[in-house]
Amino acid sequence: MQPAISIKNLSKVYATGFEALKRINLDIDHGEIFALLGPNGAGKTTLISIICGIVTPTDGSVTVDGHDIISDYRAARAMIGLVPQELTTDSFETVWATVSFSRGLFGRPSNPDYIEKVLKSLSLWDKKDDKIMTLSGGMKRRVLIAKALSHEPQILFLDEPTAGVDVELRKAMWNVVRSLRDTGVTIILTTHYIEEAEEMADRVGVISHGEIILVEEKVELMRKLGKKQLALQLHEPLDRIPIALSAYHLELSEDGNELIYTYDTQSERTGITGLLSDLSQAGVKFKDLNTTQSSLEDIFVSLVRSAE
Repeated sequence: MQPAISIKNLSKVYATGFEALKRINLDIDHGEIFALLGPNGAGKTTLISIICGIVTPTDGSVTVDGHDIISDYRAARAMIGLVPQELTTDSFETVWATVSFSRGLFGRPSNPDYIEKVLKSLSLWDKKDDKIMTLSGGMKRRVLIAKALSHEPQILFLDEPTAGVDVELRKAMWNVVRSLRDTGVTIILTTHYIEEAEEMADRVGVISHGEIILVEEKVELMRKLGKKQLALQLHEPLDRIPIALSAYHLELSEDGNELIYTYDTQSERTGITGLLSDLSQAGVKFKDLNTTQSSLEDIFVSLVRSAE
């Protein structure tokens, strides 16, 4: 099966000479949730805008389910729903009219039953006759998703979908996104909220300075690059780490009550057994210990730093 989206050697250079994208190569599979992470100015929105036909590429090609975005624009664009960052919609229209009109823009015949289904899935049904201007920010963002889904696209782009949304509503929207994926819709999201990608994504792509620096299954990425830390709560505080333990590159907390040992989860040996033995020989006693693993945010920050 061909990819939902296939990007080959894609570049974008603006008239100012700014190179926003540098020979991007990326395939996105049908039915996956793909998270595109990157700092501001990394090229996330430019990439989405090119795929959606809003910005013209300088070089390279993009196909959507085999349809070229330039030579077969109508077929490609009809497969895509886009939820932009900005809350752009007609404030004086009702929710029902706005979503129904969006469907008509793509030449789709009227289907009130489908519009009703979309609005109910987004908890907007009781707001269907309300004017957009009367809705909260979170509800307006849901309307944007409803508009993007109005023409029954197979691919949905969510550009910072929960920006400015409170935590409770953000989690509710995560459930909406998962339910869409369960119906076969391919989801591509950009986000500043690392926990959003960690919670939902099947794969993660990291973009920095217009280049894709990594694409990996989320679970595999965390397995490969994640570090674990062993924190030892000491019986008695230490002024400094004994020289005999220098090989372990331990960190001592400011109050001297905790030793932290960082180790690689991929190594054949973690070194923990040796550490505990050497702690005993050095006369360092601990009363408790626990382990933590790096989050996707830790991994993301380290990747971007290494690419700079």
